[in-house]
Amino acid sequence: MMNRLVIMTVGKTHSGKTTFAKALEKELHNSVVIDQDNHAEFLHTYYQTLLPKNGPNLIKYALTQTIVEYAVNETDCHLILCNSNRSRAARMKRLEHYHEKGFTSILVDFDISEHILKERIAKSNRSTTILRTALTFEEVLTRQEKEINKDVIAPINGEANHLFVINHPDEVQSVIHRIVKIARPY
Repeated sequence: MMNRLVIMTVGKTHSGKTTFAKALEKELHNSVVIDQDNHAEFLHTYYQTLLPKNGPNLIKYALTQTIVEYAVNETDCHLILCNSNRSRAARMKRLEHYHEKGFTSILVDFDISEHILKERIAKSNRSTTILRTALTFEEVLTRQEKEINKDVIAPINGEANHLFVINHPDEVQSVIHRIVKIARPY
């Protein structure tokens, strides 16, 4: 029986989570990227009247959860969950669920410096249609930098079976190779 992986990305806007997830998907056989930004864009495009005006985007979370549960229960794919996953409590709850299903868990924390994030945002052509509570990605980053909620914290050893921290974009490829080796140790 194949050892299935669940890889969760953690990080601020423009830290490289999506780029990493897509690159990993190309190298990790039988894997699928599940990205909430895609779900937000889909909902904004086709179901804008269903989007909440205030509060959490429950429809986006429900759509993501449906896709994740389908992948868990109806496929044998490795899962690459490409979200910010910045809440330790929410991460722990999700990881517990995957562990119960027999997955090996991997957290990839993108701890990229603020000046790199600001440079990336300034050069970005990324659509802001996915944003609900901010008008720009600069606003998102400012809010993320100011978060003082104690639950919004970086992952620590022991939270998942494996933890990788990426401090610089040059480290991405080596982390991908290490994850592929975990999936295929021989």
